[in-house]
Amino acid sequence: MSTHFKKSTFLTAALLSTALTSGAALAMDHGKVGVKASDQDVSGGTVTAKKVMAEKNGWLVVHRTDEAMKPGPVVGHAPIKMGKNMDVAAILTEEVESGEMLMLMVHSEDGGSKTGIFEYTLGAKEDGPIRKDGNLVMKTVTAK
Repeated sequence: MSTHFKKSTFLTAALLSTALTSGAALAMDHGKVGVKASDQDVSGGTVTAKKVMAEKNGWLVVHRTDEAMKPGPVVGHAPIKMGKNMDVAAILTEEVESGEMLMLMVHSEDGGSKTGIFEYTLGAKEDGPIRKDGNLVMKTVTAK
């Protein structure tokens, strides 16, 4: 094998590797914030998001909701860290019946007086909801 062929093959492999890595990094940029969850059994007193992506430390907050898709009272929360969070389980503070809708929403850890303590109440600014492109970062699920 010629030296030119070896260098050419190496260069092609390096460029392909860089392109694939850049594509993966680009895909992660688009996934900086978000919630992935599905309908689930909550009879054990918890609701779980399969994956939560967060730009900084904060909270996965569980709101009651309905067909109007407006966030209602908070019925659970769990801390999340910056980056990827897998299988985030929030303990429910109220009973949730089968068929009820829950909104799993990313909230910040900003504006409160105590770091690490969830201080949000409906409509407050402390530890409030995160928005991406003007939309709440959330996923709605139905309790089974």
